[in-house]
Amino acid sequence: MNKIKTIEEALEYIKDGMTIAVGGFLGVGTPEKLVDAVIQKGIKDITLICNDTAFPDKGVGKWVVNKNVKKVIVSHIGTNPETGQQMNEKELEVELVPQGTLAERVRAAGAGLGGILTPTGIGTVIEEKKQKINVDGKDYLLELPIKADVALLKGSIVDKKGNIYYNKATKNFNSLMATAAELVIVEAEKLVEIGEIDPSDVMTPSIFVDIIVE
Repeated sequence: MNKIKTIEEALEYIKDGMTIAVGGFLGVGTPEKLVDAVIQKGIKDITLICNDTAFPDKGVGKWVVNKNVKKVIVSHIGTNPETGQQMNEKELEVELVPQGTLAERVRAAGAGLGGILTPTGIGTVIEEKKQKINVDGKDYLLELPIKADVALLKGSIVDKKGNIYYNKATKNFNSLMATAAELVIVEAEKLVEIGEIDPSDVMTPSIFVDIIVE
């Protein structure tokens, strides 16, 4: 099966109203060409799962500025003033999740778990409307999995089967997002032949990847 498609072909799978997970940390490791293509196609009402909303002119921050997004599930928004402004004006729903909890909720979805137990957030606004579970005399919050319709990843080196290597810090949320979506699209910085990536360097196995764009 040939997984390699043009960006235009890949975008055919993304529709209004979808939940989209995007790799990256402050834009590092974010698939910028795919992000821009979503804007150009005018896809809207997105629920975005990402570590943060980057900057107004970088990464998924551009989706916020262009109002492609109706809700974000992120660990922080401080580097993108537009996110805070739209939140305060009730134009954008923001669900803030502690960073470790966000990562674990995505991982739980990828692993097929029913949720995770964490003490993070006990005694704060984070615990509102959430189930508490006591284990050995200590309270934990039950945090539910976060799953996406589509994940958009950025791979430093991708082979034609879909095995991915992430260079340095670009790995961040990419490898987690790859496991927790129905459809996974990776933007390859460098596309190589099958076998050119040493198996020990593969960070996301090809089984998770559906579409590759160069």
